[in-house]
Amino acid sequence: MQIGNPIQEKKMMDALLKARDENLYSAITDCGAGGLSSAVGEMGQELGARVQLDKVSLKYQGLNYTEVWISESQERMVISVPQNKIQRLKEIFSGENVEATVIGEFSGSKRLELFFQDCQVCDLDMAFLHNGHPKGMKEAVWAAPKLKKEKFSASPDLTESLFDILSHYNVCSKEWVIRQYDHEVQGASVVKPLVGLKCDGPSDASVLAPKLGSTKGIAIANGINPRYGMIDPYWMAASCIDEALRQIVAVGGDVGRVAILDNFCWGNPDKPDRLGSLVRCAEGCYKIALDYGVPFISGKDSLYNEYTQGKRSIAIPGTILISAIGIVEDVTKCTTMDFKKPGNAIYLVGKTADELGGSVYLDTLGLLGEHVPKVDTKNGLQIFRALNKAVQQGLVAAMHDCSEGGLVTALAEMSFSGGWGATIRLDQVPCLGKIRRDAVVAFAESNSRLIVEVAAENQQRFEKLLKGIAWGNLGRVEKTPEFVVYGLDKKVCLNANINDLKTAWKKPLQW
Repeated sequence: MQIGNPIQEKKMMDALLKARDENLYSAITDCGAGGLSSAVGEMGQELGARVQLDKVSLKYQGLNYTEVWISESQERMVISVPQNKIQRLKEIFSGENVEATVIGEFSGSKRLELFFQDCQVCDLDMAFLHNGHPKGMKEAVWAAPKLKKEKFSASPDLTESLFDILSHYNVCSKEWVIRQYDHEVQGASVVKPLVGLKCDGPSDASVLAPKLGSTKGIAIANGINPRYGMIDPYWMAASCIDEALRQIVAVGGDVGRVAILDNFCWGNPDKPDRLGSLVRCAEGCYKIALDYGVPFISGKDSLYNEYTQGKRSIAIPGTILISAIGIVEDVTKCTTMDFKKPGNAIYLVGKTADELGGSVYLDTLGLLGEHVPKVDTKNGLQIFRALNKAVQQGLVAAMHDCSEGGLVTALAEMSFSGGWGATIRLDQVPCLGKIRRDAVVAFAESNSRLIVEVAAENQQRFEKLLKGIAWGNLGRVEKTPEFVVYGLDKKVCLNANINDLKTAWKKPLQW
């Protein structure tokens, strides 16, 4: 098992950055899966490589040449260095107390040649190594699951439902684990993972200003929801991309300057149904990324997460995590999700649809649902660009995306994070089609929606930016600690104290 050493990794990274700045190497890759075998094998694909395995630095003695070649020990990189720059590179690494060892050369022979203690232990043609093996053929089958139309009776009073959602493990506070990591190192964090009056509210994304003295920054966010994949992996992928993007937008990141990464976690792809759902998910990634104009710059996968117990095969739910990194042109204009001032207006931008499938609300009822949230990228881009302009013009006091738990859950988070109550009217929520149930409007997790707090003096300018976009003025921030929601029939359907809501949200993982 590989054992990480973060201090050694930091020293190695510092040395690599110094060497990069002096242009001392021409190619670089990490020793990931397969260790040196994949790193050297990939880098030497065109030229060929000659490696002396007995020159590789070892953590302990006694490894044979096969173990040296395929070991996946952490904190190692392979770099290509011109002969006349080796000495200077060694000086830099020595100054950081990091080992740098010449283990071979790119030979020009177009062969992979390995030596150990004066014996040649490998001699392979690179073309054969990379292209000589026959391509595997796998069967992929995906069929939409046969879902029963699940009926549920929602109470006209949604207060208890909100408490159940806030205490759900996918929604509740993760402060306990977030505090395990010091996010204040070097003082570069602008928007923290926890924000609000008491610095314990759930931030949509984190923003860093990595260059001292510059107001330019980067926003980092992610999107994940495996329950959507139980209904349709395509829309799970689409929703995860949309979530990551709108979280970047929520803190002031430029939607036109975002890159994303994927992380697939799946069962056994040798089984047609497992591979079929994986392909379906990849298709969603491809289509939505193209439509949003966001490139995948890297990614990883973890497959074969499946085991057999007796005659039963158990696999993890097919899951994709989308991570996003975006440019923030001016970090002084960043927004956070906590309500700022009583009297400010509360807007919802984007339409709500009857899409409870895979929602936290239905999960609290022990149900899955059938209508998973879809993504309209044309509409989403229009919303994200308009909100980018609103942030740049200083019109936004707070902004929060609607994801797990839906609209009312997000509003509750904004309230107790800022320490202010709110009055909300569900009949002002812009909907796609006719929705007759308060619970659907309150807890559906439709994509591309953001809640925006706007001061009275900025409302007219803000609404002007939303021309051609569905939006609703839902209510206002209140000085009292009461969180009150009026239903579609204009009667109170939810009434709770924000302190009680916060307690319910924090309690499950407050260890």
